[in-house]
Amino acid sequence: MTTKYTKSQIVWSNALVWVFLYLLPFILWRGEVVNWGRMAYVHAVILAGCAFVFYFNYFYLTERLLFRKRTGMFFLANTGTVLACAACMLLLQRLWPGQAADDTATYITSYASHVVLLAILSGISIIAKTIVKWNDTENRRQVEERRRKEAELLNLRQQLNPHFLFNTLNNIYALIAVDPDKAQSTVLELSKLMRYVLYENNSELVPLHRELDFIRNYVELMHIRLTDNVEVKMDVQVPPTCEKQIAPMLYITLIENAFKHGVSHTQPSFVHVDVRLVDDRIVCTVANSYFPKDGTDKSGSGIGLENLRRRLDILYPHKHILRNEVRGNTYVSELVVPLYPQPPKGGFNAGNQQPPPASPLQGVGGLNTNA
Repeated sequence: MTTKYTKSQIVWSNALVWVFLYLLPFILWRGEVVNWGRMAYVHAVILAGCAFVFYFNYFYLTERLLFRKRTGMFFLANTGTVLACAACMLLLQRLWPGQAADDTATYITSYASHVVLLAILSGISIIAKTIVKWNDTENRRQVEERRRKEAELLNLRQQLNPHFLFNTLNNIYALIAVDPDKAQSTVLELSKLMRYVLYENNSELVPLHRELDFIRNYVELMHIRLTDNVEVKMDVQVPPTCEKQIAPMLYITLIENAFKHGVSHTQPSFVHVDVRLVDDRIVCTVANSYFPKDGTDKSGSGIGLENLRRRLDILYPHKHILRNEVRGNTYVSELVVPLYPQPPKGGFNAGNQQPPPASPLQGVGGLNTNA
C-alpha cells in the first residue's frame, strides 16, 4: 500500500517545486549583468506555459481521453495544446517593453525550443498520471483482495466451529453407552473447549500458551473415552516464558484426524502429539497408528484438512509447511508456522514472503507435500 497524502500536502509540494524551478536560473546565473526584470518576466512566462501544459494533461486530457481509449483524439488535442501554448509563450515574451524584433530564423528556433520543452513536460505529465492511476488501481485491488480473504477466513472459521463440535459430540455419544459418569465429565471439559472456540477463534492471533492449553485439554478430553489399549502422549517443548502469538485452532484438525482414524477398538494403537519451538517457528508433529481404509469406509469427508490448507494459505502465504507421510504402520502429519510478537503490519499477507524452512520430515521417502 502506498502512502496517502492530504490535498494540502500535494498542493504545497507542487507549489514548492514550481517556485524552486523559477528561482533556479537566478541561483545558478554566473554570466554578465542582465536585465533582471526582463529575465524574471520571460522565465515566468515559460514556467506558466509549462505548468498549463502539465496540469491540463494531468487533470483533463489524460483522464478524459487517454484512459478512455480515445487515443487519436488525445494525440490531436495534446499536439494542438503544445503548439498553441508555445506560440502564446513566444508572443508574450515579445511584449516586454523595448524588446527588439527577431529575425525569422531566431523566431523559428525559439518556437521549436518551446515546443520541445512543452512536449517533454507533456510526456512527464502523462507518465506521472499513469503511475498515480496504476497506484490507485493497485491499492483498490489490494483492499478488495484483503476484504475477500477476510470474508473467506471468517467463513472458514465458521465452518471450523460446527465441524469441531460435531466430532467431539460423536465421541461423547459413543461414551454415554459405556460410561455415563465419564460422559458427564466429558461434557464439562467440552464446555471449556467451546469457550475457547467461540471467543479466541475470532482473533487474528492468540498467545501461544493459550493455544497449547487448548490442545492439551482436547487431548485429555479424547483420552477419557479411550481404553488402556490406546497409548496417548503429548510432549510440549516450548518455554513457558514464550510470549509470542499464533493463529488460533491450526492444529486441532490434525489431532482430530489422529483420534478419528488412528485409534482401533480391537488392536493396540497410539496417538502421539509433539510440539516444539524451533527458531521462532512452532513445529507440531502428530503421529498415530495407521489403519488403511477399505472400500466400504466412508468416514472422513476431508473438509477439515481442506479448511486448514486454505486458512494456512491466507494466514501464512509461503511461510508454512503442511506435510503428511505414511511410515509403515504409522501416519505422521507435520505443521510448521512462524510465530509473531504481534500481528504483521498490514495483515498476514504484508511484508516479505520468504520460503518456509526445511522440514524435519524432509528427505524421508514417500513424503507427500500438501501445501
